[in-house]
Amino acid sequence: MSQLDPRSIPSTFTRGAVDLGALRPAPPPSRPSPAPQPAQQTAATPAAEIIEVTEANFQAEVLQRSLQVPVVVDFWAEWCGPCKQLSPMLEKLAAEANGSWVLATVDVDANQGLAAAFRVQSIPTVYAVVGGQPVDGFTGVIPEQQLRQWIDAVRAAGGSAPAEPEVDQRIVDADDNLAAGDLDGAEELFREVLRERPSEQLATSGLAQVALMRRVQGADARRALADAQARPDDPRAQALAADVEVMNGRAEEAYARLVDAVRRMRGDDRDLVRRHLLELFDVAGPDDPAVSAARRDLASALF
Repeated sequence: MSQLDPRSIPSTFTRGAVDLGALRPAPPPSRPSPAPQPAQQTAATPAAEIIEVTEANFQAEVLQRSLQVPVVVDFWAEWCGPCKQLSPMLEKLAAEANGSWVLATVDVDANQGLAAAFRVQSIPTVYAVVGGQPVDGFTGVIPEQQLRQWIDAVRAAGGSAPAEPEVDQRIVDADDNLAAGDLDGAEELFREVLRERPSEQLATSGLAQVALMRRVQGADARRALADAQARPDDPRAQALAADVEVMNGRAEEAYARLVDAVRRMRGDDRDLVRRHLLELFDVAGPDDPAVSAARRDLASALF
């Protein structure tokens, strides 16, 4: 893929207060179709528990299906070493589950819109979706026993509908504007919320995402990364490369890139890179573990 098109992002997810916006499934019909019967899911047909999900089938295979059974969404990539440790464990447990929960795998390289919508900052990242709503998640590799315990908790959560988060309707509308590519409309709503509540993290994060999407509109991802490699002391080249990495679900690489640039640079160039890194932190939010680690690295680089 050579260009990034922010309009491909279907919605905005925020850790801790997720709103599905336009991706929320419709309420089930009065006579819902029956769920697949476990008797049909034999060892010869493991695909019943493991589904390859794309932006095209996400609503049907994740949101709609999660109205019947919990869906565990695994964001991975072929180049990701830790993913090759976690994904086989998830597949093993899904095969053992006999349809009591479903594993949905998402290749972040092929589905950047979904990765951006869930604000995936590093991989592997795993989310549990119950009743059409993400209810829990984690990043990185965890031991199999801990993974089993987490899935048991997810299955327990599947017994009741999750509580709807209380989100300002203007933020929901702004997220819908982002999904439609209306960056001006989204920015106006986010700013309106922040004028009333300057500490509203969802609006701060949304506004930072608008700015990120503006910066990468029409950008050639491969060229941006190549330029940054060829010009390591160019602050603008490093900033654009970091934007591209964040949009590709490689936030930790983006943070490390800019922290290293802060170490190398001086004066105005150093300050430009530092401010850009802080803007990228806002996209993920302060509770993101990768942001916390990168903040420590930045402090070390500055002092």
